[in-house]
Amino acid sequence: MKILQALFFPPEQPGGVSSMVPYIQERFIKKGWDMELFSLPKRIRGKGTEEVAFHTFDWKQYAGNPIIDKYIQTYKDYIWWTRLRLKGSYDLIHAHHPIAALAMKQIFPDTPVMITIHSSYEKELMLNGRIREGGPEERFLTSIYGELEYCLDRIITASHAFRMYLGNYMQDCSKVEVIPNGFDQRRFRPYSHENAVTQLISVCRLVPAKGLDTLLEACARLKKKGVPFVLHLIGDGPIRKELEQLAADLGIYEDTIFYGYMLHPEEFMPFFDIFVLPSRAEAFGSVFAEAALCLLALVGTEVGGIPEQIEDGRNGLLVPAGDSAALAAALETLIEDPDYRYELARAAWEKAKKSYSLTRVIRQLSAVYRSFGIHAAANGPEEPEEDAEGEGGGGG
Repeated sequence: MKILQALFFPPEQPGGVSSMVPYIQERFIKKGWDMELFSLPKRIRGKGTEEVAFHTFDWKQYAGNPIIDKYIQTYKDYIWWTRLRLKGSYDLIHAHHPIAALAMKQIFPDTPVMITIHSSYEKELMLNGRIREGGPEERFLTSIYGELEYCLDRIITASHAFRMYLGNYMQDCSKVEVIPNGFDQRRFRPYSHENAVTQLISVCRLVPAKGLDTLLEACARLKKKGVPFVLHLIGDGPIRKELEQLAADLGIYEDTIFYGYMLHPEEFMPFFDIFVLPSRAEAFGSVFAEAALCLLALVGTEVGGIPEQIEDGRNGLLVPAGDSAALAAALETLIEDPDYRYELARAAWEKAKKSYSLTRVIRQLSAVYRSFGIHAAANGPEEPEEDAEGEGGGGG
């Protein structure tokens, strides 16, 4: 029996679900499951011409809006590419993007299609200043959630906070299941180290929604107080030049290293001390779990799914989004008290091992797949093996 994992971005796309699903597929295949990956290549643009019609709303009332027109064209392109490339049949399709889910249901109407909704495109666009709250783009994109509820056989998301958000746009969000993301501990491991100066790290796309302007302002406060640090920013994006200029204007450019895009930041992360990301919105915030598995102390904001990972004062510190003074105070506390920093890092590491293991995700997904009558091959084990529980290193 065959399962198709339908991505939007190609598996080699950096970060997020696109890079996570291949590891899930690998584990399932080792256990005898028949599973394929499918995605839309970046080069496929403007090919699709098939008409688009939704069951729950008329998208044409929004036609002429550049963002919405692009979304619809991408949907058409996904349908075109799917019809061109997929000739077989599947027993279950697990999509990881609304476009992928709706396109697959249109092409395979008799096949069960489920989706894991990983993030909110409309919130990202609003926080990045590309659309306004309550505008046509937000109304269109939130209407898609109702269409998913109407068309699909199962809906999953990664956090309870995002499930509540979806409830604003669905008839019955009680049917939405929560399966937090999971991570392969072989990729994210602690490494014993000693840094003479506390090393701060953030890994994200350089967009306004991530709150990096707040982080730079907080670091400027630290420098004015004589608190030593080095800030490492891994990632690229449209506001990189603005952030570099802000670092220079705040007098911390020499204390800040902009790396740009990095394919495997997890190989670099264990050598730092504090992971900090002052996001203005996060459906889950996978990178916090990744940093926790590397035994870094965590500093995040009280938004979205982040508080589901960080219990303030127990396994990390939480501050209000956009509050540079509170962020600076939290960072100063961890910089000045290495023992407390390690205590928080250790607690975060232990929670991440327990709550965000890849084994747990595969076990939960296996149960979902079996509810559709999908099973591993007859000669394959029914349950994935447990992850080895490695011992934490020093550093933190």
